Amino acid sequence: MDESQLAVGAWKSEQPNSPADCCQSLINAYFGFNSIHSACIVAHALFAKLDKNSTLLVASMKYCKFLPFTIALALLAGCGGPSDPTSTNARKTKLAFITNVSADFWAYAEAGSRAAEREFGDIEVLFRTGDGSTAKQKQIVDDLLVAETKGIAISPASAANQIRMINDWAKDSTLICVDSDSPDSDRICYLGTDNIAAGRKCGELVVEALPKGGKIMVFVGIKDMQNAIERFQGLKEAVAGHGIEVIDLRTDGGDVSKARANAEDTLTAHPDVAALVGLWGYNPPACLEAVRAAGLIGKVKIIGFDESPKTLEAIDAGEIHGTVIQDPYTFGYDSMSLLRALIVEGKSPSEAGIPDSGIIHVPTRILRKGEGLAYKEQCDAWKASITN
Repeated sequence: MDESQLAVGAWKSEQPNSPADCCQSLINAYFGFNSIHSACIVAHALFAKLDKNSTLLVASMKYCKFLPFTIALALLAGCGGPSDPTSTNARKTKLAFITNVSADFWAYAEAGSRAAEREFGDIEVLFRTGDGSTAKQKQIVDDLLVAETKGIAISPASAANQIRMINDWAKDSTLICVDSDSPDSDRICYLGTDNIAAGRKCGELVVEALPKGGKIMVFVGIKDMQNAIERFQGLKEAVAGHGIEVIDLRTDGGDVSKARANAEDTLTAHPDVAALVGLWGYNPPACLEAVRAAGLIGKVKIIGFDESPKTLEAIDAGEIHGTVIQDPYTFGYDSMSLLRALIVEGKSPSEAGIPDSGIIHVPTRILRKGEGLAYKEQCDAWKASITN
């Protein structure tokens, strides 16, 4: 029996199921037979298993820091499996866009990122959706880095709690924050809304809707996300001195069902509430459903953020007073364009248009009655462009 057959026999007898076992199989192959070729054979079999378990793959690569493993991976990449040299994507630079949660808002951002992908032709956009947790985003980014993604645009789920994660990711990729910032991290820049100013605009709508003042409840997904912190700050600044009392800020963790439950609980616990204010895209529709069910349309005002289709329809129907819209399409397009300039074209941050402040603000505006459906047509066109 030759060395290669012995290596395969050793693999079959071990069948590793943990990061430590995976690494040990490769070490055994290398030191047992003193051959990189044997390690490569075992690596080929190992990766056939790991290909079906991305979590084990990532953990194994982080666990094992031995030279033979690294060399075996290099050999495997060059000779261990089939490849298609004619593949178009194989010649493209991989760039990723990672959201905090799932929402219509992010579909419009994806449309922008896909437009950049089509226009430039030399980038492959990997669009990934978070679930509101830092753990999910870590899993997504780790998988993307294993797949040799060169640039990442991310809306961090927690600015404070992800600083170390972002700093680690920034060592292995070109990373920018989009929509929500992590200003104390090593991200190259922030691209998105001036959320304090946008919060003030939301506050202006509240003052319009409640000229005599009143009590309001505010809703958001995750209160320690930077955009939530800043919007709430701007809102409070704008309503100060207008006889408006902010009862509280209620969170739902990105759960739409909980968002509606929060609104329903507010209407029951605070029968004198004058307005419900949603700071994330799905919050205004959730508030609308609760107010409708309670028969309080027109009595309890609703003010929102973003361009959910239900929000836009309800604005023109007179059920929602107004909303502050961002520009998610531009978030998607400009983030991919910026990453491409930095990575593919090799431009410095200043050459790519990043100011010394490291902040690129995208303008916002207010939509009131009569403007909702017209903007919805634009949003629908963006969504349709994703599959075209």
